[in-house]
Amino acid sequence: MPQVIDVHTHYVPRGWPQLGEDGTGQESTLPWLRVENEREATIMVGSREFRRILANCWDAGERLREMGEDQVDVQVVSPTPVFFSYDRTPAEAVRIAKVFNDLALEICEPASGRLLPFCQVPLQDPDLACEELDRCIAAGHRGVEIGNHVGDRDLDDAGIVMFLQHCAAKGVPVFVHPWDMPSSPRLGRWMSQWLTGMPAETHLSLLAMILGGVFDQVPETLKICFAHGGGSFAFWLGRLENAWHERHDVIGGSANPPSSYLGRFSVDSVVFDPSALRLLVDVLGVENILLGSDYPYPLGERPVGQVVRKAQFLSEAERDLLLGGNAARFLSLPEEVKR
Repeated sequence: MPQVIDVHTHYVPRGWPQLGEDGTGQESTLPWLRVENEREATIMVGSREFRRILANCWDAGERLREMGEDQVDVQVVSPTPVFFSYDRTPAEAVRIAKVFNDLALEICEPASGRLLPFCQVPLQDPDLACEELDRCIAAGHRGVEIGNHVGDRDLDDAGIVMFLQHCAAKGVPVFVHPWDMPSSPRLGRWMSQWLTGMPAETHLSLLAMILGGVFDQVPETLKICFAHGGGSFAFWLGRLENAWHERHDVIGGSANPPSSYLGRFSVDSVVFDPSALRLLVDVLGVENILLGSDYPYPLGERPVGQVVRKAQFLSEAERDLLLGGNAARFLSLPEEVKR
C-alpha cells in the first residue's frame, strides 16, 4: 500500500533555553514561549503575542494520533519560520539554529521513521549554513527548511546559491517556506500578509530561481520544494513566459525560457480547492506536486489530503503519486509501507 507522506508540517518545542540578549539596547525581539498549561502555549516575540499553539506542536503522541485520524503515515517536521533568525548576526543565528535543531530531534525521536525532522540553518552566512546542515544530517535530520529570502537577498544571491549547490551535492532535500512578508496599513487587515503576501513571496522566489539563473548554476540533482502550491506561479507562468520573450532585454537572466525549468522543482498541495490543484497538475506535472498540509496551524488543511483524495480528475495512480509517491522520491524513502 502506498505511503501517505505530508511534507509540510511545523513544530514548536515546549520551551527552550533563553536565546540571549537582543543586543540593541531596546526591548528584545527574540522568541520565547509563554506556557499557559499542559496543552496550550503562546509564541511570544518580545512582548508581542505571535501565535497561540497547542500540544500537537511538540507532543509526538498527539501528532501520531491526529496523523492516524487523517490516514497519514509520515510527516516532515520543519521549523516554524519565526525562529529562522536571519536578521541576527551569524554567530547568534547558528547558536539559535542549534538549539531548535537539537530540540526537533527530541520531538521526533519517539516516532522515528514517521516524524522526519528538517533543520534550519543560518542562511545569512553560507559557510556556517553548510556546517550546520552537515552537523544536522549526521545527527538524524532528513532535510532542511529555508526561508525564501534573507533581508533583500533572494534565492539567486551568490551565497544562497552556494548553499543550494552544497545541498545538491549532499543529496539533501530543501523545503522553501515564505516568511517575513512586507507590512503596510493595507496589508494589516484581514490577515492579508498571510492571504496575499505569502503566495506572492513564494512566486517571487520562483522567479528568482529562474530569472536569477539559479537553475542554470545548480545541478539537476537538487531536490527543492516550494510551499503553498508555489504561490501564484502556475497561474502566471504564461505571463512570465511572454515577458521573457518580449522583454528579454529586461528579464532575460536565465539561459532558457521559464517553461523549460518545469520539472526542476516541486510544490506542495496546500491550495484547498480542486480547481487550483488541477491547475498545478496541468502546468507543473503530476510528478512535481507533493502532499502538504501546513499542520498543525489553523490555515492548514484538515483532514490532511482531503482535496487530493476528492479530486475526481485524478486517476488512482496519479492520486497515489500526490499522496506519497512523489514525496517518497523527494525524501529517498521506500514507496510502500505495511500499516
